[in-house]
Order: sequence, then C-alpha cells, then structure tokens
Amino acid sequence: MSNGRKPDHPVTPMFPSRWSPRSFTDREMSVAEVMSLLEAARWAPSASNHQPWRLVWARRGEAGFAAIADTLTGNNPLWAGKAAVLFAVASKDTVTNREGAEVPNRTAGFDTGAAWMSLALQAQEMGLFAHAMAGFDKDRLAAAVDLPEGHTLQCVVAAGEQGPAEALPDHLREREKPSGRKPVGEISVRGRF
Repeated sequence: MSNGRKPDHPVTPMFPSRWSPRSFTDREMSVAEVMSLLEAARWAPSASNHQPWRLVWARRGEAGFAAIADTLTGNNPLWAGKAAVLFAVASKDTVTNREGAEVPNRTAGFDTGAAWMSLALQAQEMGLFAHAMAGFDKDRLAAAVDLPEGHTLQCVVAAGEQGPAEALPDHLREREKPSGRKPVGEISVRGRF
C-alpha cells in the first residue's frame, strides 16, 4: 500500500488505503462533489431498509460550517475548520413498525456507521479524505443543527483534500500518518467468545 499499511489477508486495496488525516488544503469542494459523498451514504445497508442516518452539511465559509465547527472540542478545532466540508451525522432513534407504532430502532447507530463508511470510501475514490470525530459538544451541536427530537448525534465528519502534515501543530503533526490495526485474531473468534 502506498501509505505503508499491509493487510495480513487479501482485501480490496481501498480498505487499508483509507485513513483519517487531519491536514486539509484550502481546496473547496463543489456541491456536486458533496452530493456524491451523500449519494454513497444513501446506498449504505440498513436493517429492514429503515435508513436511519441523517446528515447536516455545510461548506467552509458558510454559516452552517462555522456553527458546526464551533461545537468541536479537544484538538479538533485546531484542524477541522480547514476542511472543505463538515457533516453532522445523526441517526433517527425510532422506526414505524408494522402496526404503525413508533418503536426504538436498536440498529440505528450501527446502520449510521455503515453510512459514514460509505461516505469515507467515496471520498477516497474521489481523491479526497474524510475524518470522523467524536469530540464535539453534543448539546451545542444539537442546537446548531436544530436536531429534531428522537435523533442522536453520532459524529462530525470533516472532508476535503489532504494537506501537508507541516500545516498542523507539532503535537498533531507527529500523529499525521495511517494508524495500524489489531490482527484479525484479536478482533474475532471462531464459534464463540
């Protein structure tokens, strides 16, 4: 792999090639490019085809972008504001069952994770990168995007063209490389735990 990652078993190169850089260039993304990312998320698998993911997005320079960026915590404000687009990713917590009642959707977060991965792989296919973050103030982000009741915020995603590591503060520059992964034997067992 060009990024130094080497899988232990044969896989399509897009999997070990995908990673989450923090440095972005000032290149803007067109609305058409954003729509391609959202279209990829749209086609993610979901239990009973409920498609619980909901994404609020804005491009750098827009008020919505600043509103999402202002809710980031930790190191995220140091770099995410340079991304071309920010997405607030949420899931709808309930589904309508066969009897017409709203009931909890226990796979909402799981399915929304599949949508995020689809978006990330589409970004990579387009020569872009996406970085998901859990570091945000949940209440402030909910207010910033006017999150409807019955929805849960899952992450914020920064997307854009990868920039040079040198553009980051020293303590982040050292981390600007693809991380390793646990071996398959550590994340799986055959038959039972």
